[in-house]
Amino acid sequence: MANAVTRTPHAQPHARPNPMSYMLGLKCRECGRRYPKEVVFVCEYCFGSVEVDYDYDAIRRSFTKASLAARPKSLWRYRELLPIEGEPTVGLTSGFTPFFRADRLAQALGVKELYIKDDSVSHPTLSFKDRVVSVALTRAKELGFDTVACASTGNLANSVSAHAAKAGLKRYIFTPSDLEMGKVVASLIYQPTLVAVDGTYDEVNRLCAEIGAKYPWAFVNINIRPYYAEGSKTYGYEIAEQLGWRIPQHIVIPAAGGSLITKIAKAFKELALLGFVEGKSPKLYCAQAMGCAPIANTIKERADIVKPVKPNTIAKSLAIGNPADGYYATKAVLGSGGWADSASDDEIIDAMKLLAATEGVFTETAGGVTLAVAKKLIEQGKLPKDESIVVCITGNGLKTQEPLLNRLGQPTRIKPTLASFESNLGDKLSGGPAR
Repeated sequence: MANAVTRTPHAQPHARPNPMSYMLGLKCRECGRRYPKEVVFVCEYCFGSVEVDYDYDAIRRSFTKASLAARPKSLWRYRELLPIEGEPTVGLTSGFTPFFRADRLAQALGVKELYIKDDSVSHPTLSFKDRVVSVALTRAKELGFDTVACASTGNLANSVSAHAAKAGLKRYIFTPSDLEMGKVVASLIYQPTLVAVDGTYDEVNRLCAEIGAKYPWAFVNINIRPYYAEGSKTYGYEIAEQLGWRIPQHIVIPAAGGSLITKIAKAFKELALLGFVEGKSPKLYCAQAMGCAPIANTIKERADIVKPVKPNTIAKSLAIGNPADGYYATKAVLGSGGWADSASDDEIIDAMKLLAATEGVFTETAGGVTLAVAKKLIEQGKLPKDESIVVCITGNGLKTQEPLLNRLGQPTRIKPTLASFESNLGDKLSGGPAR
């Protein structure tokens, strides 16, 4: 495992604090021990994970609803609440993705008020990973790194490849060798060094920890993870802002490593602390695939330990059997009064088709997981039918087309004549001939 505390190439631990920075430093999530703003990702005393600590009093003075009005509609509109010291340099057009009321889907599910937060059209790589990578690479550049890397189930590989290319950084991408071809191509186009490892994501991640201990690279989801993870908070900020600073009552969130759940929870706590929202925080619901549901299983069992599993699911972007933030995701869900469930491969595909047919959104398998679990929770009465529900769609279906092959039917093939058209589609035509 890489060292928990590492001096970075150009870090200046005794330099005068940057007046633009609202980071106080890093803090252990378990024992509370504080660390400087460097490459620290595990507490050297209790081995707990660390996260960024902020000066909320200073943030309150400059971060207001009025100040937001004139800012560009990107994730960087929340700059005070993100862990950088200077101006953002990566992902300047990422974030602030569509949020809309999904009335046709709500009718199909039998609920009153349903919303979709749609990161399937995130710029530039069509997943919410553009958020975390924008923050991670901006911070990596500040810390003096010229090479970035990641362990990925696909979407992160795409995002690191794209953002690092634009930032002029060298990039190494490590993935399981059975990754969907769409995600392989969507990484290779940016010309990284792509390494396909014969193993599960968890094995890839362990290998990357070893590599990170030897090579001076910024592994976005390992040694600079505390900074990287903060980017997910912007997903929660946007939900609140796009609802007119109203808190939704329920949010259904897909889980792989579990970080997105924990950071959406943190986002709403921060907004409440700063006076942007009032009332109870939303109830959070964890959505996983049946073939890889360590967090959902832990929540349903109300257990204290997340038991690793060996993934076996078409939802490869969620196929993390030993989730890094599983414990904290479990606490966030149960602490909010929420719940969890999992979806089979068939349920995932059915949900992908339902979302496309009702709302015109083509999601990847992870989105199918989220909607399938939301449907189950509604049927179980865990999600009330008369309260506001947000379903988080985090990636695009163009990347995961393989599971849909032979599941969508075939086009009707005809000859280029009106007679062929009418003879083959006569029973499907609506209305009569134009007059």
